[in-house]
Amino acid sequence: SLTSAYDRAIADWFSESSDCSLRGWKAQALRYGENPHQNAELYSFEKGKGPLGGCVLQGKELSYNNILDLDAAWHAVGRFERPAVVVVKHLTPCGIAESETSDLSNLPETLEKAIACDPISAYGGVIATNVHFTARCAESLGNLFAECIAAPAFDDDALAILAKKKNLRLVIPGKGAQRDEIRTVLGGFLRQDVDSGDPADAQWRVVSKRAPTGPELRDLEFAWKACMSVKSNAIVFAKGGATVGIGGGQPNRVDSVRIAARHAGEKAQGAVMASDAFFPFPDSIEEAAKAGITAVAHPGGSLRDGESIEAADRAGIAMVVTGVRHFRH
Repeated sequence: SLTSAYDRAIADWFSESSDCSLRGWKAQALRYGENPHQNAELYSFEKGKGPLGGCVLQGKELSYNNILDLDAAWHAVGRFERPAVVVVKHLTPCGIAESETSDLSNLPETLEKAIACDPISAYGGVIATNVHFTARCAESLGNLFAECIAAPAFDDDALAILAKKKNLRLVIPGKGAQRDEIRTVLGGFLRQDVDSGDPADAQWRVVSKRAPTGPELRDLEFAWKACMSVKSNAIVFAKGGATVGIGGGQPNRVDSVRIAARHAGEKAQGAVMASDAFFPFPDSIEEAAKAGITAVAHPGGSLRDGESIEAADRAGIAMVVTGVRHFRH
């Protein structure tokens, strides 16, 4: 099989056509797919690799849904440079937080902030960190029921604590970076580059009368990264390096704003808002102002951008245009 794979790679390299071939090795027969009546298997692009190209340290056998949620959480947490935590439920981030410094001692607090965004949804969710999981993090979980935790490594003391949760899956993903996304459609499949964030030449532009303050700008930068991992129409409320309200997966943007505001409650006061695409009408800005949002980041590009800017100015909201859209379907 290795020889045939090598021959296929050579043939693809020299081929003048735009044909694409995929090869996977069966890594695991799953109990079932999204639902018990659906058969499912996990295939790996590299022979002998486990889920997410890594390994499972403990817990029950991973399910189809576990693997999807782990993948979503791992990609989301990988967007951050400082220690960060992402909580995902049904492919939807329900809490994201990033430490203010690179000091690992702050990670338990970061974990608590991520869970606090939506503690109801965090129950039965998947947690991912971009740094090794410590004993203090394990202790801070308390009695929270989590399906899986993904991290680059786990401290021995953390493993000892988490071993008491026998069904909890602990996963160390592979170190390779995913470059392509492939999705099947009737009669074929789609391929696209992974959305790795804003291009290097992207520039933010202040379009409101008031420019964001230093703390607002830092929160906008965080919210903008967090927003990239939320299903469109995506809205993120953030404050102090943590999400306080997330709204996504809605056919219209103003409903996503309302959902984020409802989840945030009083925590929306003084928070910032990021939107994965432009505002077609000023109603989203008006709803954000009612919730207490003080600064907004969005790509811009709507024919009615001027109306949204006017709404921001009336409310004293600082607005920046990023020039880059981050739809996620």
